Amino acid sequence: MIYRRFQDLELSALGLGAMRLPVLEGDDERIDVPAAEEMVAWAMEKGVNYYDTAWGYHGGNSELVLGAALSRYPRESFYLASKFPGYDLSNMPKVREIFEKQLEKCRVDYFDFYLFHNVCEMNIDAYLDDGKYGIYSYLMEQKRLGRIRHLGFSSHGSVETIRRFLEAYGKDMEFGQLQLNYVDWSFQADKEKVELLKEWSIPVWVMEPLRGGRLASLPAADEAKLRVLRPGETVPAWAFRFLQSIPEVTVTLSGMSNLEQLRENITIWETDAPLNGEERETLLGIAEGMMTGILPCTACHYCVSHCPMGLDIPRLLELYNEHSFTGGGFIAPMALQAIPAEKHPSACVGCRSCEAVCPQGIKISEAMADFARRLGN
Repeated sequence: MIYRRFQDLELSALGLGAMRLPVLEGDDERIDVPAAEEMVAWAMEKGVNYYDTAWGYHGGNSELVLGAALSRYPRESFYLASKFPGYDLSNMPKVREIFEKQLEKCRVDYFDFYLFHNVCEMNIDAYLDDGKYGIYSYLMEQKRLGRIRHLGFSSHGSVETIRRFLEAYGKDMEFGQLQLNYVDWSFQADKEKVELLKEWSIPVWVMEPLRGGRLASLPAADEAKLRVLRPGETVPAWAFRFLQSIPEVTVTLSGMSNLEQLRENITIWETDAPLNGEERETLLGIAEGMMTGILPCTACHYCVSHCPMGLDIPRLLELYNEHSFTGGGFIAPMALQAIPAEKHPSACVGCRSCEAVCPQGIKISEAMADFARRLGN
């Protein structure tokens, strides 16, 4: 196992994410406990020492199962991370209650790593309203008491949202967890996000390295391009090698669903083999090809001044592209929660005034109608 230095710690470069543990009969809330325990045992044996869970994973059962599995090992032999569930605004007044319950569920007296969960457009104002909710103050107090060893944040939000968060709390953030992979390097502005954290001297933790499994396999033609460069490398390994090529990355979390995936990933992370220039460009070229069908909005904003409904069309198209590429998911619906209902895609009246000035010739009205349909509006 490769290890990365973080302050005075040696962290396994691969961490076990407990968001996609094996389940029974396809029910996300019914974790297959023996299978999950077997995975933890294998990971511990092979040197994985970083384990990541959260309040909402598996309907609240991830913390329970992971805590029980890890309780079999000496406390100093692993690093445990959990998060304050600010993705649900109803949790904002409950930071003390939730934190105490998390310690109980995980069977620990302290968290090695604790995060503001999913800083995004929907919750940034609440996270920053310390006078009303006191989340920052409470978590900083727990850190002073030693019940949180290292404090950080995760985010699926925009660069600007992350910047707002860092301008408020950045001096106290020790790590930042980003959805980071070779597709999102440009698609979700990952490059800019990594550079922003670098400006604050904040190391990067990675989530969704395989984008929910989307990068675990590729079309035959793309796979052939990669095989020429590295004949023995698997497709998932390429995604991990890309991350090994980014100096700011310390820990890469993978939400593995069975022992076979875990074994394969651990084998990959026994070797540090970052990509060279040619390999990196080839992989990013494949990522660009995967964007076929993505609307080519450049956010010029010509359309906005011509919209009688005052819609932020570039932002809506950005979310539409995300929703289309992912085939659904939570990111777009979550981001739309921060936008008034009268500014949602369903508010488009189909007048096509925006299309008359779009330099890219995008059929915006059709995209808005399709987006509203996909969202069930």
